[in-house]
Amino acid sequence: MSDDKKAALRQATTAEIRDTLSFALRFDGRKRVHHADEAMAHITAERLIAHLERSGFVLMKRPGRGAPTTSGHRHPNSD
Repeated sequence: MSDDKKAALRQATTAEIRDTLSFALRFDGRKRVHHADEAMAHITAERLIAHLERSGFVLMKRPGRGAPTTSGHRHPNSD
């Protein structure tokens, strides 16, 4: 990873980690899996977060990406 990309990283919030883990427990890609309901996924995500925090893990997150464009034209304000 380049230094520029490392500089853009920030610590992920507990809510972001919980939501991501909960989503991963409920979906396989975009397909809903039915062996883990929403409440169980939320509880499991909370427990995983607590364990990671106690173990000293710090999760980092890249900044959000811009919305994709379907235009073949270059935007005048883009880099």
